[in-house]
Amino acid sequence: MLHVGLTGGIASGKSTVAAMLEERGARLIDFDVLAHEVEAAGRPAWKAIVAAFGEDILLPDRTLDRAKLGAVVFSDPAKLRLLNECVHPHVFAEWERRIAAIRKSDPRAIVVSDIPLLVEVGMEDRVDVIVVVHVTPAEQIERLERRNGVPREGAAARIAAQMPIDEKIAAADYVIDNLGTLEQTKRQVADLWERLIAREKETASV
Repeated sequence: MLHVGLTGGIASGKSTVAAMLEERGARLIDFDVLAHEVEAAGRPAWKAIVAAFGEDILLPDRTLDRAKLGAVVFSDPAKLRLLNECVHPHVFAEWERRIAAIRKSDPRAIVVSDIPLLVEVGMEDRVDVIVVVHVTPAEQIERLERRNGVPREGAAARIAAQMPIDEKIAAADYVIDNLGTLEQTKRQVADLWERLIAREKETASV
């Protein structure tokens, strides 16, 4: 099995690249999806978040008000760290369970884990290959404004709260430049997929 860690900054297009790899046969594990699952009302991560941030960050149906919580943590690095401490242990436990299940059912799989904070939390050694999706900070701000309706100041604050993309690129085995057209990204992903297939074959033959 070849385990690929896919990362990049917010609004860089990771989900688009992940979907392209999944279409080609990758087994995808999306950390944002895992986070939503472990943060469901009543689950341990949800309880930890409510204990740390109070019931003011809940909607009437007792689910998390993600917009309100995001506004709190992206403006305060200490609170962002606190949120991560509440969520990450539960996400990692679920991730490891899924990896084990895939390894058992399909030992020749190419698994792509879409992990926004892969480098920040020091997970480089837990994957075989690191792929970084790159766009400029200016493009990130524009996409957040256009796609998510986030005001420019809020978009800039979210980007400032993340590790600079150049530091992530320094850890990368492959970089996808997502500043061009969708077709240009598809061509890069097609080339990447062929390289991943070759890497998996090399790993299996050892």
